[in-house]
Amino acid sequence: MPYKNLIEEVNAETAIVTLNRPDCRNALSTDLMLELLDCLGRIEQNRSVRAIILAAAGKVYCAGHDLREMTHRTPDEYRHTFTICTELMTKVQSIPQPVIAEIQGTATAAGCQLIASCDLAVASDRALFATPGVRIGLFCTTPMVALSRAIGRKRALQMLLTGESIDAATAEQWGLVNCVVPEAELRTTTQKLAGRIAEASPLIVDIGKQAYYAQIDLDQAAAYTYAREVMTKNAMAADAQEGMAAFLEKRRACWSGK
Repeated sequence: MPYKNLIEEVNAETAIVTLNRPDCRNALSTDLMLELLDCLGRIEQNRSVRAIILAAAGKVYCAGHDLREMTHRTPDEYRHTFTICTELMTKVQSIPQPVIAEIQGTATAAGCQLIASCDLAVASDRALFATPGVRIGLFCTTPMVALSRAIGRKRALQMLLTGESIDAATAEQWGLVNCVVPEAELRTTTQKLAGRIAEASPLIVDIGKQAYYAQIDLDQAAAYTYAREVMTKNAMAADAQEGMAAFLEKRRACWSGK
């Protein structure tokens, strides 16, 4: 299915979705967000896809919301924009396939929110990250939700209150990205990571991803209660029995996705 603002390709068990508004710094227009929601929804149904790489064309990963759509609007229009954005960030985490952000350049505001919402992130050593909304009178309140959960309160507030950028090495140290690599190695690294994920049972990866987000904000006692029940159901799955048997028998597991 062709998109105006995205490029979608599937290589073996990995889907590569590329933000494709380089002339607009890949800003999250309403149309782009709706296309990305649709694209992720379709990939969600394709169980042959085991992982998704979310990349971007051009020198900028994502400049956040498209400011041309953010002036002189009604409260309902603003609310509609932020509702779509919230649905997009939620979709990234709710689909069964892990989503890996591949960051080749600068990511700001809702662009940082998108990265923080992805399950994993790999950055070029040239990448920069910022939430500069405070500088233009529009505090990055919705990006703050994902950012604070990824890097913690003090570091998130430093970015939010100053609007200053951090480099890729700092982003790795703070936990916004998993690793930093030379620009020439970016795609190879993300594909290797996606391939490693694809080696596991898709059912078990799905169970684990959903359980992670369900338990992360619970207190410890509630988290253990929830995790105990999930792991009990997980152990009953055919792929769990196959995986344990394969390990004990020193052979390669054959996943059924059940």
